[in-house]
Amino acid sequence: MASLSFIIGIIGNVISILVFASPIKTFWLVVKKKSTENYKGVPYITTLLSTSLWTFYGIINPDGLLVMTVNGAGAVFQLIYVTLFLIYAPKDKKVKTAKLVAILNVGFLGAVIAVTLLAIHGNMRLTFVGILCAALTIGMYASPLSAMRTVIKTKSVEYMPFLLSFFLFLNAGVWSAYSVLVKDIYIGVPNAIGFILGSAQLILYVIYKNKSGSAKSTEAMEEEGSAHLVKGGIEMHSLEEDLTNRSLNKGKSLPKPHFNRQYSLQKIVKTLSLNPYELQSSWPHESDVEEGSNN
Repeated sequence: MASLSFIIGIIGNVISILVFASPIKTFWLVVKKKSTENYKGVPYITTLLSTSLWTFYGIINPDGLLVMTVNGAGAVFQLIYVTLFLIYAPKDKKVKTAKLVAILNVGFLGAVIAVTLLAIHGNMRLTFVGILCAALTIGMYASPLSAMRTVIKTKSVEYMPFLLSFFLFLNAGVWSAYSVLVKDIYIGVPNAIGFILGSAQLILYVIYKNKSGSAKSTEAMEEEGSAHLVKGGIEMHSLEEDLTNRSLNKGKSLPKPHFNRQYSLQKIVKTLSLNPYELQSSWPHESDVEEGSNN
């Protein structure tokens, strides 16, 4: 059982590091553009706090070697992300982020470590730190709930990346299995919840994946219809100007435009009720307009 738990723990380390490394592409763009644009720093700050606490939990736990290594690596990743965010964020956002880092990653983390080492003794240390770690991990796994709500509301998976959801699901499943083997409830409870939420995300992805494509097709059809409508209106306006110029060049007085304008208005109003595929055939031909003008 010990060797099996170690193997599963190694697999969990690999998957977790892949999850921690997933924002590399995002911060590569941040460095390239020298701006954080609309990205938010809060997720990286809270993940830095979580990985730091789990590293501390692994240090004080006699059997916490694999927990310490993976979360230590995660803390390094998150520290790099937060540092880059502070460098390239706008001034107002930089100040707010720095304050949050000082409160959570310095003040709160330091207070937890100090209280644990100075005021708590024996097995109560693991209980105290374990409960804090479990609460933060549950919060991390619950954060995609807003994205799930958006998917159900919009019937689109555009804002819920499949790979991230899949790796979070896989990560939670592996660490749940590890917690059962090593009998660690503080690792087991949050990861079991994460496994359930991850499963729900994947189910939503399967349900709404095809519907996203059809929604985009409908939107494209509507845009195409609008383009045809605008194009037809411009062509009608140009045709009327051309007829007016011909009459002026022949030395005739300006013809009364009452019929043409009324005819154009009726056709444009009628067009608004047509679908995109009927729009092109609904516009009058040049011969029809000239006949109306002669009348």
